[in-house]
Amino acid sequence: MRGGLWQLGQSITRRLSQGDKKAVARRYFACEADLKKTVLYDFHVANGGKMVPFAGWSMPIQYKDSIMDSTLNCRENGSLFDVSHMCGLSLKGKDSIPFLEKLVIADVKDDHIYLVVNAGCRDKDLAHIEEHMKAFKAKGGDVSWHIHDERSLLALQGPLGAPVLQHLTKEDLSKLYFGDFRVLDINGSQCFLTRTGYTGEDGFEISVPSENAVDLAKAILEKSEGKVRLTGLGARDSLRLEAGLCLYGNDLEQHITPIEAGLTWAIGKRRRTEGGFLGSEVILKQLAEGPSIRRVGFFSSGPPPRSHIEIQNEEGKNIGEVTSGGFSPCLKKNIAMGYVKSGSHKAGTNVKFVIRGKSYDGVVTKMPFVPTKYYKPT
Repeated sequence: MRGGLWQLGQSITRRLSQGDKKAVARRYFACEADLKKTVLYDFHVANGGKMVPFAGWSMPIQYKDSIMDSTLNCRENGSLFDVSHMCGLSLKGKDSIPFLEKLVIADVKDDHIYLVVNAGCRDKDLAHIEEHMKAFKAKGGDVSWHIHDERSLLALQGPLGAPVLQHLTKEDLSKLYFGDFRVLDINGSQCFLTRTGYTGEDGFEISVPSENAVDLAKAILEKSEGKVRLTGLGARDSLRLEAGLCLYGNDLEQHITPIEAGLTWAIGKRRRTEGGFLGSEVILKQLAEGPSIRRVGFFSSGPPPRSHIEIQNEEGKNIGEVTSGGFSPCLKKNIAMGYVKSGSHKAGTNVKFVIRGKSYDGVVTKMPFVPTKYYKPT
């Protein structure tokens, strides 16, 4: 979804508070019959979830508490998100690693390859993978896939995530570090567990058989004694922005390279030397010579700069565009990210944001805006 989920959540909240529920239904839920629903849909509704269309699914934008309160609670206690609209898949076969390394920039080492595809890109990404898989297999390559439509995906984030989840598994989670993956029993179900997330907090993404998803969600909330709360897409957007994480369709597009996006760390060391992946000629050239544009963070005065807002230098010349922005619940100030011309990307560079015909002061700053708390070896 292009634009801020924060704004959408605030708009719905205002209209609901004004009693204009019919207008909200007409504007946001007119196509509800055409939307897909996760297995937790009824659970969301029963718990006060305000459902909105998102990437072809009916998903909770928020619950009974405000987006600001939900954001703060995730950082102080914990949040449980339903992200089952995303597409999980596994690759199998003795050649699955060389196959995947033709498509991605990472140095793939794990024999169990589990991928999660962006919900809004599911159809085109699966078609892209399938096209290359057919060509790879036609040359004798041994690779196959399984799309996990039989599973749901929960994201447990925040400082209480690990101690709460530890009550539901015999596996010692203190030995599972950021980025690690395990197949293990959680609450009586075989789950795929990854210590990762989209908030900047320590946390987990749990792929669970769909028939057990509601029971697992209930168990997590119960074990937290009310401190971990169901949280919607609105707070998820503000959390990921505070953590300096990209949203596809805003901060990332097909024409944006990892170098331009500040994701050079994702390119494996061996891959930088060998190449051999799609787009490697362009990416490795940028790695050597530098990109013409760069993703950076901003603080600003005035109204929060939103997606597509023009960025100017102090002389009034266009140097870029905002891709995401909003008010930070944790910092109590405006934050944003966007792309500027190289040379204007250094922290401390003063800029102007043109909002509704007026210029407002801003400054380039390092990201993340809120320090991350990923669980790593000491």
